[in-house]
Amino acid sequence: MHLLLRYTQALLTQKAQTAACNRHHSLGQQLCSWLLLTQDRLPGYELPMTQELISRALGVRREGITSAARHLQASGLIRYQRGHITLLDRVGLEQSSCECYGIVRREYGRLLPVETAH
Repeated sequence: MHLLLRYTQALLTQKAQTAACNRHHSLGQQLCSWLLLTQDRLPGYELPMTQELISRALGVRREGITSAARHLQASGLIRYQRGHITLLDRVGLEQSSCECYGIVRREYGRLLPVETAH
C-alpha cells in the first residue's frame, strides 16, 4: 500500500508539472522532456511510438510534433522513422528540455528509488 501511495504522489507531481510545462514552455522543450521521461521507463534508447500518440499525450496537433521532431532530428538528437524514435544524444536532449524534466525525474527518484540486488 505504501508503494502505491508513493507512486500516486509521483504521478500527481508529473501531471501538475506537465500542466505548468504546457503553459510556459515551447513544444520543442516539451517534446524533449516527454521523450526523456518515456525513455526513463523503457529499456534502451528505442521508442516505438507514432507522432499521433505523442501529439495526444502532449495535447497538441500532430503537425506541431512533426515540426519539432524534424528539428530534433536535424540537430542530431533523435532519429525518427515512421512509428519509431531512437534517442541519439541523451545529454543534448536534456540540455534542450525545460527544467520540468529534472523536477519530475527527481521526484520519481525520491519517491520510487531503484533498489539494486546485492
